[in-house]
Amino acid sequence: DVWDPERLIQCPYNKHHHIRACRFPYHLVKCRRSHPEIAKELAMCPFNARHLVPRSELSNHITKCNDRGFIEQFVELDQSSGFQREQMNSVSTWQAPPCDEDWET
Repeated sequence: DVWDPERLIQCPYNKHHHIRACRFPYHLVKCRRSHPEIAKELAMCPFNARHLVPRSELSNHITKCNDRGFIEQFVELDQSSGFQREQMNSVSTWQAPPCDEDWET
């Protein structure tokens, strides 16, 4: 199950490291510091920061990345709601009607 926080994921910096999914982001930071020479060779996926692939394979990964669909759906929703956002951001031309009351008198 992709959403299981207990599933094991293989570290891109050290193939012998298998980390629980819930700890994986923390492990990546730690392991990146321990392996700077490998970190220079890897590129981060623009759709999921947990996807680290060799720089030469990044374009291939981007075309096949499973998380790409989630981002594209979000962008489509965001673009379709652009009209609503324009209405919310437009300056109101409403003016209060004149008031005959004088609170000072």
